[in-house]
Amino acid sequence: MNAQPAISAARRSVTLTEASTIVDAVLAEARSAGLPPLTVAVLDAAGHYVALKREDGSSLLRPEIAMGKAFGALAMGMGSRALADRAATHPAFIASVTALAEGRLVPVPGGVLLRDNQGTLLGGVGVSGALPDQDEACALAGIEAAGLIGQPGGGH
Repeated sequence: MNAQPAISAARRSVTLTEASTIVDAVLAEARSAGLPPLTVAVLDAAGHYVALKREDGSSLLRPEIAMGKAFGALAMGMGSRALADRAATHPAFIASVTALAEGRLVPVPGGVLLRDNQGTLLGGVGVSGALPDQDEACALAGIEAAGLIGQPGGGH
């Protein structure tokens, strides 16, 4: 039996098809803007990888940084731009949370919460390789290409 399990509305998460669209659109945006090689991570609402691509020439730690941007956004319920703002005003708090997250929180723009049109949290997208504002802009372009909503700042 090859039937796909139904996804209840309350448990919906980003699908592989959506994640693949996001990743490919992020990289297309980066290429059209002439940015350095990027790495993109898409995590589901529970923080598990759904998709990851690292462009040729993207440096060694980019997958971990992209994942840390997305994971931090999910873990704290706010985009990594908001985490960066909080790190500027409350560095001890962000340092403590990063330690609690075993280093998997990167409070730099480029980590975006991923929502559907009803506001349901589906996951997070993390982009690394260019300047933080460029990473974030590419993440948002990818999310828009998938017909979803990106939230780079504050949560709920």
